[in-house]
Amino acid sequence: MADTEFRADADAPDLSLIICTLNEGVAIRGVIEEISDTLRGISHEIIVVDDNSADNTADEVMAVAAQRPNVRLHVRVGERGLSSAAIKGWDIAHGRYLGVMDGDGQHDPHAIRALAEMIMQGDKDLVCVSRYLGTTETGLSGIRDLGSKAATYATGLVLKVPLSDPMSGCFLMTRDYYLSARPKLTGIGFKILLDIAASAPKKPRFGEVKAALRQRQGGQSKLDLRVVADLGALLIEKATKGVLPARFVLFAGVGVTGVFVYAAVLIACHYLLKSSHGAPIYRYQYRLDDIISYSLAIWISMTWNFFLNNILTFRDKRLKGWRVFQALLGFYVACSLGALLSLALSMFMKDHLHIHWLVAGVSAALISSIWNYYGAKLLSWRDKK
Repeated sequence: MADTEFRADADAPDLSLIICTLNEGVAIRGVIEEISDTLRGISHEIIVVDDNSADNTADEVMAVAAQRPNVRLHVRVGERGLSSAAIKGWDIAHGRYLGVMDGDGQHDPHAIRALAEMIMQGDKDLVCVSRYLGTTETGLSGIRDLGSKAATYATGLVLKVPLSDPMSGCFLMTRDYYLSARPKLTGIGFKILLDIAASAPKKPRFGEVKAALRQRQGGQSKLDLRVVADLGALLIEKATKGVLPARFVLFAGVGVTGVFVYAAVLIACHYLLKSSHGAPIYRYQYRLDDIISYSLAIWISMTWNFFLNNILTFRDKRLKGWRVFQALLGFYVACSLGALLSLALSMFMKDHLHIHWLVAGVSAALISSIWNYYGAKLLSWRDKK
């Protein structure tokens, strides 16, 4: 079904519920039918935003849509991530109230109906499902529950609203509240509620409904170390009021690992190539083994950073196949100025400022990282138009 832009007319549904999917073919049909039946009597539409699943997710959604005209499918190609998928869904939604839920069946439809009835009373801007109201079970395993509680505590330090479960993936909000937060949303990672609540300019009138997670009906958990990294980067962006963008924080984190790779290569080359090769250039004592060491360290660490950034920093735009090598060349070009700057600074600090060779190399690499970030965004992982 074709997507259209938002229209504020009499035919628009009250509620637009976004379901973000990636390989949820086993569960998605049952999830849509259950939530549709539970919301009977409430004017609503369901928009499934699918990240080009490799299974039969899209076919299952279209089969349901053939029987339920309030169901729409939007497939994204070359983009990944729950937060950005939810934002896309809300941008094309028609409803006065906007919500999101998972496509694996873990969110209780009855809790979502309770949220809908609560927000439609008109005195709330944001209503959420919470696993931490009261003392009943959360539905999470021990380790995941502990991690979620730790993340909840950390987010409490930067949020404008005291939500009991800012990690919740199921909530509803008014369109006005969404639009107020939209300009500052990062769209990175999976914790979209945190992104919304920390991006809105004012504290919302909010409410919560207690509900534990149900057994997953299909698919696999998307929680991994990359999700944790995304959360940490998002918290830093919001805590610094956008001075340090989340994606730059991730890029810088990758850069730190690249510094260790750089240092390791530099140390290895220093001892393997230690010699008196090379003649003085004018009055400077730049030796050939120094040039080889620094250049090799720059190239290897640059390559390391590219592949790790493709997996972590830009995973929502992750490149595959031949595009990886095309982008790698673009990354080399983008970082070439930074590499030359790093090389020149390394040699200058070592030979003229008499700074230790390792300190000189690492310091120069850090200085050049800012250019590398913006160059990489421009030539390797461009934003889609």
